[in-house]
Amino acid sequence: MKNIFVGNLSFDATESSVRSMFEEFGAVDRVNIVTDRDTGRARGFGFVEMSNDAEGERAISALNGRNLDGRALNVNEARPKENRGGGGGGGRNRW
Repeated sequence: MKNIFVGNLSFDATESSVRSMFEEFGAVDRVNIVTDRDTGRARGFGFVEMSNDAEGERAISALNGRNLDGRALNVNEARPKENRGGGGGGGRNRW
């Protein structure tokens, strides 16, 4: 499984436009364009999952720097999500 980061996406990019671009290189399992939690608007990046590593590598090589909607894409293998620790709380017991 190859998880691919796609950066510098146009805010108007759709999952189907990104999927069709990657499907030139092989089967795409999943496309996820990251959106702002409050506005629902695209944040300019997303992730593509391809099950065949060789096809994923070809897609990365061919699409990095390619223009989509007037923007040069930044395409590379996604890094594993880092653990940022727990979410807040006061750190003290209330009782």
